[in-house]
Amino acid sequence: MKTLAKLPVTIVTGFLGSGKTTLLRHMLDNAQGRRIAVIVNEFGELGIDGEILKQCSIGCTEEEANGRVYELANGCLCCTVQEEFFPVMRELVARRGDLDHILIETSGLALPKPLVQAFQWPEIRSACTVDAVITVVDSPAVAAGTFAAFPDQVDAQRKLDPNLDHESPLHELFADQLASADLVILNKSDLISAEDLARVRLEVAEELPPAVKIIEASSGRLPLDVLIGLGAGSEEHIDGRHSHHDHHHEGEDDHDHDAFDSISIDLPQADEALLLDALTQLVVQHGILRVKGFAAIPNKPMRLLIQGVGTRFDKHFDRAWAADEARITRLVLIGQDLDAAGLEAQLRAALSV
Repeated sequence: MKTLAKLPVTIVTGFLGSGKTTLLRHMLDNAQGRRIAVIVNEFGELGIDGEILKQCSIGCTEEEANGRVYELANGCLCCTVQEEFFPVMRELVARRGDLDHILIETSGLALPKPLVQAFQWPEIRSACTVDAVITVVDSPAVAAGTFAAFPDQVDAQRKLDPNLDHESPLHELFADQLASADLVILNKSDLISAEDLARVRLEVAEELPPAVKIIEASSGRLPLDVLIGLGAGSEEHIDGRHSHHDHHHEGEDDHDHDAFDSISIDLPQADEALLLDALTQLVVQHGILRVKGFAAIPNKPMRLLIQGVGTRFDKHFDRAWAADEARITRLVLIGQDLDAAGLEAQLRAALSV
């Protein structure tokens, strides 16, 4: 009986807004026939990131596309390894003869080291290996000294996480994401000057072992051969990568994320400008950290995809509505102490629906 080779796994980490999902979309769009399973780790009962990534399954049936994306809903992979992560990996291991690669996108605050250490478990280690940990860096944010595009929102989210040291600066969390990296992508390199980019490269390099490569990218557009097939075997040496938060996962079971609220709101078709204005008002008034979803715009044949971090919103039409598909607007709002009914009422009033 032929022995199956270990299934390679790529872990993509970085602060929210750094471009992780865009990188994964690029990798899936350029899979060149590779059979790739995706584990998306993000807040939101609806799993909007999973919905985004499913649009990359060109050539697959709906059933096949749905089977490719595994969504872990509680937002912190390092805290799901005893619960959701293991069953998902066990299912993928059982199917590894049908797969060529696994991609895992962590949440914006997940520390990658405990996740990599999960690949030391015998049942996973015998079947999988961490091909590489890729850390995506927001180059303009690092150049500005904030490390994240919206440091106030990231810092607020960090302070709600009981697994992180709330007194340490954001730079330490950034350093911990770099500490596990086998490849670092300086993303959005086209948005800063050559001098600033060189300074960012030096600052990042100070946090890395000499063997870790640093490459530059715009919107994560890199050849797939640069991103996979690195053969790092990260689980073999991760214990020697020291981070600021190592002690927070030694003998602690108090992993309570109830401080985060994630609410899903369905609305009818909405005027694009009115909707974005209304969402901006909600973010300002209620301290919402993240907005994700899609909207049905009157007289538009395509669905409008919306992603917001703080008061910055990115939007584009991602695909045509199916003939038998209900044209609705569906949004996920992430924040603290959110009043679902009140937020929905405010949105409906602003949109007059």
